Amino acid sequence: MSREPGSTATVSANEDANANTTLNARLAIVVREWRSLRSEKTIVLALAIQLVIAGFSGFLVVGLVSMYDPSAVDGQEMTVALTGDDRDALLEAVGERDAIEPRLYDDPADARVDFSQRRVAAVLETNRLEDGTLAVIVTAPDEGIGTTLLIAELQETFQAVEFNERQANADRLESPPLPVPSTSGNPYIGFTYTILIPLLLFLPVFISGSIAVDSLIEERQRGTLELLQVAPLSFVDVIDAKLVATATLAPLQALAWLLLLAVNGTAIVHAAPLIVLVSAFALLIVALGLGVALYAPDRQQAQLLYSAGIVGLLVVTTLLPEHPANTIAKLAIGSATTTTWLLLASYGIVALGAYFCLRLGVDRVDATAL
Repeated sequence: MSREPGSTATVSANEDANANTTLNARLAIVVREWRSLRSEKTIVLALAIQLVIAGFSGFLVVGLVSMYDPSAVDGQEMTVALTGDDRDALLEAVGERDAIEPRLYDDPADARVDFSQRRVAAVLETNRLEDGTLAVIVTAPDEGIGTTLLIAELQETFQAVEFNERQANADRLESPPLPVPSTSGNPYIGFTYTILIPLLLFLPVFISGSIAVDSLIEERQRGTLELLQVAPLSFVDVIDAKLVATATLAPLQALAWLLLLAVNGTAIVHAAPLIVLVSAFALLIVALGLGVALYAPDRQQAQLLYSAGIVGLLVVTTLLPEHPANTIAKLAIGSATTTTWLLLASYGIVALGAYFCLRLGVDRVDATAL
């Protein structure tokens, strides 16, 4: 039996029309999900906060660094009393600190009197023990921002003194100590690349997963999930559309944040791999969120299970040879290693695996029973 050429063309045209209709229906659901975000005040507020941090990072980072590393903030010079039988051991190290002004006292009692009258910020009493160990007794106020700044400055001072002591007593060792280069890192750079950028890139991922959970749960509770399954859409198509709508939010936000950081003078070396990394994490987390929402009975339990899953993933990341935050920092600053690139590829593979697991779970779920 022969088939007419005209009938074959008609079937092909119908298949193309059905495919276009399905694609348009999926896009309609994606647009619907994006529009629904405007009514979520918590989500909008979270996005606004991230936007402010990224847009004004050059200004805000100064205040944030003051909490991350108080010694990085230039403030009023603090006078510190040096006393004891070996105060010269600290004099050179303290004198190199711009925020500390040393003042020598022959009598420790006089130093403590000036401390009680707030003429000096702290008292450092140094004594050389019988075995040659340098002991330092620090007297400082109990609390206050001044104490925090002072302790941060003194910590680096004591590290310098310890280094000098080790070098001075190197002849007592069986083998000479390894040379340690003296470096001074920029706290603003450290905070920006190890704290600020990972925070801005991770938050959209977690928010996207939470949005996916709430979206599917709300569809079930309102009874609108079945209405979305109109021809030619299936339940799998609906889940795919919700996944695309929520998973694409994170890389779009990440791109905006990186552009704003660049405008503020923060150089991003490997921006494209960072977007790929965020996309992989978004796919993984959103797939996790939708999988939880498929089986959780209500929003409260769904969000609880989702949060527990996130915590579990965070615990697993501590076992990796390189934490994801370090991966982001290395890519951003341009110091990626072979391990960094291998982990980036691994995250993509794991994300695709999570997506296929979600598809298997969707196939086993009866949409009419949700």
